[in-house]
Amino acid sequence: MRPLENTTVISLEQAVAAPFAARQLGDLGARVIKIERPGVGDFARRYDGTVNGLSSHFVWCNRSKESLTLNLKAEAGKEILEKLLAQADVFIQNLAPGATERLGFDSERLLADYPELIVCNISGYGSSGPYRDKKAYDALIQAETGLFSITGTEDTPSKAGISVADIAGGMYAYSGILAALLARSQNGEGAVLEVSLFEALAEWMGYAYYFTMGGKAPERNGSSHAAIAPYGLFPTGDGQTVMLGIQNEREWARFCEDVLSKPEMIRDERFASNSSRVANRQAMRQEIEAIFTQLTAEEIMAKLEAAQIANAQARSMESFLDHPQLKALQKWTEVDSPNGPIPALLPAVSHVGMVPNMGAIPTVGEHTKAILQELDYSNEEIREFELRGVV
Repeated sequence: MRPLENTTVISLEQAVAAPFAARQLGDLGARVIKIERPGVGDFARRYDGTVNGLSSHFVWCNRSKESLTLNLKAEAGKEILEKLLAQADVFIQNLAPGATERLGFDSERLLADYPELIVCNISGYGSSGPYRDKKAYDALIQAETGLFSITGTEDTPSKAGISVADIAGGMYAYSGILAALLARSQNGEGAVLEVSLFEALAEWMGYAYYFTMGGKAPERNGSSHAAIAPYGLFPTGDGQTVMLGIQNEREWARFCEDVLSKPEMIRDERFASNSSRVANRQAMRQEIEAIFTQLTAEEIMAKLEAAQIANAQARSMESFLDHPQLKALQKWTEVDSPNGPIPALLPAVSHVGMVPNMGAIPTVGEHTKAILQELDYSNEEIREFELRGVV
C-alpha cells in the first residue's frame, strides 16, 4: 500500500510550484484532482511542445492526476468545488493573491465548514506585507532574494538554470502537507498552511549568515566557491571540464603531490592555507591549468580518485541523461500521455517495497464527466454544464 492511498487532494493549480507539490503527493498514492480552466487548462500546458507535442514542465509536474475543468466564476462551478472539498483531505491553491477569497473560498471559511481539511495556500510573497500583491515569477523571486547577486560570474549576475524558487516553494508545500496529515492523524484537526516562494527561497539563502556575521556578501565566482580554493571547474587537455573541491590542508598536500606532481606548491606561501589560496586564486588556477591541459579528463579524474579528492565530470544534458548512475539505480521508467509513452524519472525518495504511482499525464478536462458522475450529477446536468461553460 502506498502511504497516501485513500487521501484525496483537490488542487486549484497552475504553473510549477503547486503542481510540483501535488504531483509528489500523487507519487505516494494520493488521488489528485487538478482543477483547470475550461477549454484552455493550466497555462503551463503551452510553455513549449518539446515532449511529443506536450510542454516539458507540464509533463514533469502533472503525472498521476485527474483533470477537471471548472469555471469558478459560475455559481454551479463553485457548488461543484464545494462538493469536492466536502470529501477531500487536502486543498492546494496558487491562484493570484486574493483570488480564492474573492471566489468565496477563503481559508478561514473552508476550515470552519470542513474542520478536517488541510488548506495549503502557495503565493509569491505571502498573504501580508507590502509585496503581497506583487507579481511573482520564479526569476523575479530569485532577483528579490539576492540569488542573482551571488550567482554567475564577476561581470554577469545570473539566475539559476532551474526553477529554483518554484521548486523550493513546492517542496515546502509538500513537506508541510505531509506534516499536517500526520498531525491530523493524531488530533483529528485540519490546518491552514501558508507557503510563499519568497520565504522558501529565503530559507535556502544560507549565505545570509555569511553576510550577517562576516559583514561582506560573497563574490560571484561562477563555479568557484567564495570561501574555498581550489574549488570549481577546470578545463582538460581533451576539451572536457572537471569539477573538483579541496576541503582541507591534507587534501591540498595530496593534490599537489599526487595529482599535480608539484610538491613545492605545498610550501609556496601564496598557497599555504585556504585563505591564502582564496586570496591568490588566479595564480593558483594558472598553476593547475598548466598541468590539467596536458592530460585528458579521464586521466585527471583517475588521479583525483586515487588521491581521494572530491571530483565530478561537468556533463552536458545529453551526458547526464545517459548517466551510468541513473542506469545503475534504475531511475528511468515511462508514463503514458495523450501523445504516447514518455520517459520519466522515478521519485527521488525510494520507499523499499513500495512502487510509486507513475500515472498518465491528463488531457484538459479528461476526467470531468467521470468526477461529476461520482458527485451524482446526471448526464443531462453535465451536458447543461458544458453548454453553459461551467465545465
